[in-house]
Order: sequence, then structure tokens, then C-alpha cells
Amino acid sequence: MVKITDSLFFIPGQDEMIPDAHVYLLGKPQSGDLSLVDAGLMGKGRYKMSALTEAGVRPADIKRVIMTHTHLDHIGCLREILDAIPSAEVWVHTLEAEPLERGDESTVYGMDMFRQMCQTQYRLKDGAFTFKVDHRIEDAEELRIGGEAWTVLHIPGHSAGGIALYDAANGILIPGDVVYADYSIGRFDLHGANARALNDSLLRLSDLKVKVLLPGHNRVLTDVPEGYIRAVAKQWGAYLR
Repeated sequence: MVKITDSLFFIPGQDEMIPDAHVYLLGKPQSGDLSLVDAGLMGKGRYKMSALTEAGVRPADIKRVIMTHTHLDHIGCLREILDAIPSAEVWVHTLEAEPLERGDESTVYGMDMFRQMCQTQYRLKDGAFTFKVDHRIEDAEELRIGGEAWTVLHIPGHSAGGIALYDAANGILIPGDVVYADYSIGRFDLHGANARALNDSLLRLSDLKVKVLLPGHNRVLTDVPEGYIRAVAKQWGAYLR
């Protein structure tokens, strides 16, 4: 587990045939009110939980798993984590919470061909990603968790209910798969994705003062150049119409 600040850590994803999302741990360790952001790919639950316990984190202190979105590489091992931490709540934006609760896995798999491949490869059954959502996250919601303050930003485009978490005091942004390092962005050809919405989301994020960018995959940026997200939006603008 890698330390970003005294109250923010990340567990790097372990990519296989399918990428495994990074997991972020939010909260002051002494608060007893910690949050995981995203879960990761199927079969990665033991790795994620081992990283936490080896760092001295008590599973009982993890009160919730906040999903930036519910694509397979982010939600795949959520069941494994909940089995290890049965008291943890699941927090999802309302647009993806509703299908998740009724067993509609269109967002999870993104496309039918990918569903068929994954169900064969990982021996998954229909309904494997049906979850009770304990809290439906809304845009502009202010979260006071773990002794820190985070603002929820609804940033659709990569997925319908995608969110970012923003710590304005420290300039820290967790954008899920909307924007990455190296001027990359998330896909916009999956179920619930929308190119224009993704462009709007990038422009919204570009108005923020971001010093630390913690995406769902690839490198984290701890010294973000000024205007970086706006430059990303400009580079991709012609494709997001």
C-alpha cells in the first residue's frame, strides 16, 4: 500500500487479461472511519485485503466502499471485499445504483460480447453483480468521512453514473476512469457512455485546482501541471462531439 498523504493511500491494481482498478483508502487512520474507493477485478480481493492488513488497517474500521462507477474492473471483487468486511456499506451514484440492485448488469459488462467472454473466462453467472446499495450518491454531495472533507462530482461520459471525489483543501482528485495520466481518457463506447457528456465532464474537472490526480488505472500524478485536465480536454475535444 502506497502512502499519498497521512490520510490517503492506494493499492495499485494488478492487471491481467483485464485491467484491475487501483483501490484508494481514505481517512485518518485513528478516526476508525475509513473508506475504500473502488474494489477491483475478480479474484483480487485477497490481494487488496492483504495489502490493508499488512499496513495495519483493521478491517472493522473500513465503513464503506465508494464506487467511482460499476464497470467490471472496478466492481469485480466487491463481493470478496464484502465477505471480508460484512459491515461495510456500498455507496454508488443513483444512476448506477438502481440497475445494480435489480440485477441489470449492462453497465458492469459494458457490451454483450465482453459479458460472454468474461462469464466464460471467470465462470461468472448472470446476477453475480447484484448488490444492495446502502447509500445513493448525488452530485455536489459533501462527504465528511474519516476526518476529511470530499465533494462528490457527477462526471458522466465513461459511464452514466460515474463520479469523482475532490478534496479542495489539498487539490486532490479521484476521477475514476474519466481522465488519466499521459493525456489519456476513459472509453466512451460502452453501455451508458456518451462522448459529449465525457467532454462536458472533462471541462468541469478542468475548472478545479488539481495538484494530485489519482485515476482508476495507470500512473498517479502527485505534481499535476497547471492546466493539465484542460489540455486533455482540448486534445480529445474533436473526438467527443
